[in-house]
Amino acid sequence: MQHNLPTNAPSKCTLATTDVDQQAGNLTNWQQKYDQVSDGRFYGCIDEVAYDGLQVFKEYTQCALRQQCKVWPNALWLGIPVNAQNSKINGLTIADNQLMCRPSDCNFELITPEQFNIYGMVINQDTLHQIAQRQGLSLQGICEHGSPRITTSPQTLQRARECIEQIIYANGGGASAALQHDILLSLVLHLLQSQLPQQKVTPSYKHRKNVVDKAKEFIHDHPDNIVTITQLCEFTYVCRRTLQYSFESILGINPLRFLRMTRLNQIRRELSDPQQNKPISMIAANWGFWHPGQFAKDYKQLFGENPSDTVKRAQL
Repeated sequence: MQHNLPTNAPSKCTLATTDVDQQAGNLTNWQQKYDQVSDGRFYGCIDEVAYDGLQVFKEYTQCALRQQCKVWPNALWLGIPVNAQNSKINGLTIADNQLMCRPSDCNFELITPEQFNIYGMVINQDTLHQIAQRQGLSLQGICEHGSPRITTSPQTLQRARECIEQIIYANGGGASAALQHDILLSLVLHLLQSQLPQQKVTPSYKHRKNVVDKAKEFIHDHPDNIVTITQLCEFTYVCRRTLQYSFESILGINPLRFLRMTRLNQIRRELSDPQQNKPISMIAANWGFWHPGQFAKDYKQLFGENPSDTVKRAQL
């Protein structure tokens, strides 16, 4: 297949930031929103190489996050964690012998722990299907809304990590852009074809996921209200115990902490807007933090800085 690529290999682009929202926006052409979950100052870095209809990257995030993601149009994303421990996609735990896979028309949610590294590849679906057809391979169901996890062997995943590492940090061993492009295409096809039988999702998972999704929907639809646990229980038709178990199973945190983290992240986004001129206390109160001293303490504990520091940095 002929590629309209330059002879020289594309250069690596590295973007580092201490702002979690900038990190979410630094991955080219993705639509993302990151909420910080663990305490401390944030640091993140993305090393990315882009080709014609193909993107490869390695992302590092220092703090635990809840990531809401959507890949660029008509594309397929494969994600390979360096260490999958305590990470989830759409509430499903990722095992050491699994990678993640989502098409562009399917939003997904990642729960990632502290010190998280992940390799990613995004490929144009038309290109992928053309190559697969030429090689007599079937990708039926892969690019659709199937399971977000692909089970393979740990050895296959390790070889994939080493290949991506070579492409990003060693310029593909000096290979041309076209050759690097073909190497990555072959890697994507190999990973998709190496899939082993997938463990079935239990009915209890579907129920827990539905409870959490309905609760998040209620929170999203009432941005100006202080949502309570009682309201979430009434809206989802479950008791407090079921609500808590569902959140801990799907998101790794209880619903009370989820509400608190969501509010604090929203406050931080408002304070980071250089155009806003409302007092910090007013913004905090609008999100249910009426005690200024306790709010300042909670904010600094989560983000590693005072609310006033966030405002000052936004106005620079």
